Amino acid sequence: MRIKYYLALLAILVTGCVATPLRGTGDLGLVIERDVGRVQVVDTTANTILATIAGLGDLSHASVVFSRDGRYGYVFGRDGGLSKVDLLKRVVDKRIMQAGNSIGGAISQNGRYVAAQNYTPGGVKVFDATTLQLVADIPAVYGNQQLSKVVGLVDAPGNQFVFSLFDAGEIWVADISNPTQVKIQKFAAGKQPYDGLITPDGRHYIAGLFGEDGLALLDLWHPEQGVKRILDGYGRGEEKLPVYKMPHLRGWAVAGTHAYLPAIGHHELLVVDTQTWKEVARIPVAGQPVFAIARPDGRQVWVNFAFPDNGQVQVVNTETQEIVQTLQPGRAVLHLEFTPRGEAAWVSSRDDNRVTVYDTQTLKAITEFAASSPSGIFFTHRAGRMGF
Repeated sequence: MRIKYYLALLAILVTGCVATPLRGTGDLGLVIERDVGRVQVVDTTANTILATIAGLGDLSHASVVFSRDGRYGYVFGRDGGLSKVDLLKRVVDKRIMQAGNSIGGAISQNGRYVAAQNYTPGGVKVFDATTLQLVADIPAVYGNQQLSKVVGLVDAPGNQFVFSLFDAGEIWVADISNPTQVKIQKFAAGKQPYDGLITPDGRHYIAGLFGEDGLALLDLWHPEQGVKRILDGYGRGEEKLPVYKMPHLRGWAVAGTHAYLPAIGHHELLVVDTQTWKEVARIPVAGQPVFAIARPDGRQVWVNFAFPDNGQVQVVNTETQEIVQTLQPGRAVLHLEFTPRGEAAWVSSRDDNRVTVYDTQTLKAITEFAASSPSGIFFTHRAGRMGF
């Protein structure tokens, strides 16, 4: 009996030694490898790749949101696939095909529901975050029973989702507190809203308008006031350039009391006072901005660009509103992401198959590593931020 006891104890000790070490998820993230349907699990403290997870379908316009505890990443594929990835076990926990053409999603304030915005069929589908079972289907119906593409989907306080209908020119606010009885408010927005953002405090939703120079602002504290037009006619009298890639608003750049927004068809950032929502400045930049993202402390805004200027990233000092550095990370920079406290920025260069990590104080490269056609970079600290 004593021998059996010691053998059992030895087995427990050996098992404990080879088990995966306990760790948190706060410094983890996912890098999209768009051409091969994979994601890399990365560690932003050690600046290393921990694992590669395959089988995620078409990731040509993929985005990710995270569970409240940061353990699971929900990957939205362009082919309508929704994959729940376990960052600790480094496997696909669940995967469903929920639409024909999808471009992203959001997770509810309470973390219970994941919503996907779809081009085909137009609308929003809401899923249980644990099981990925469908709990609500919201067709984006307008006009003569037509379906609109949905863009700019964000989470908002009160377990609401806010999104824009590109074809209908509307903004919808959906309360999914009870997913069996979704309550929807609809607002006229303007011509062809192409993306949307929610301010860090969750109060204001802004939709960019592709069909006209201006943006649509909805105060979620006072939705009864309707949509307000801001930056109306910002390109008046100027020649609008061909648009090679639509700007993205979801990674909002709100720093202090200013928002920094890409001007469609112009080589400029528009600087807006978030107290009055009036333009206060313009910053000339190297090309047509795609992403303008603020460092967590608000001291810098990093900007990447559409073709043919997409091999560079410019860094704006928000105090002087001047460009302080132009970086050359590689060909076709598609995305950039700050670490949780902003000491580093990760930048993907699709055509050079590379991710570069920069020190945001010195603006020097810290390290780089290989990735197959990398695009989106998403870190788990997004789990605690609205609109991410």
